[in-house]
Amino acid sequence: PMETVLLGTGACSAYDVVHILKKSREPVTDCVVELQAERALTDPKVFTSIHFHFIVTGDGLKPDKVERAIKLSAEVYCSASAMLAKTAKVTHDFEIVAAVAKATQLQLTTDHTK
Repeated sequence: PMETVLLGTGACSAYDVVHILKKSREPVTDCVVELQAERALTDPKVFTSIHFHFIVTGDGLKPDKVERAIKLSAEVYCSASAMLAKTAKVTHDFEIVAAVAKATQLQLTTDHTK
């Protein structure tokens, strides 16, 4: 149940980030959000801290545009994030992965000999 809330928040934010980047004509091809969270020890055991790590894929993505998209999602568009930020310290960071590098990685991890 609480994990589902966290997953929904990650999905909401990832959707926002991709949408904002596409509207900015950034060449985004994928966005994954890794979440780490801590909960209070006493009931109702709300989240006390949540960290979003965005892995954004695309060739030629501008870091300032990615950072802006994440900030807009967190502060303006993602209502789930806004709700959780009432009880939790929410932090974000990101990395950009070139689509070519990701495609090469996928090719290397796929074994076609079996």
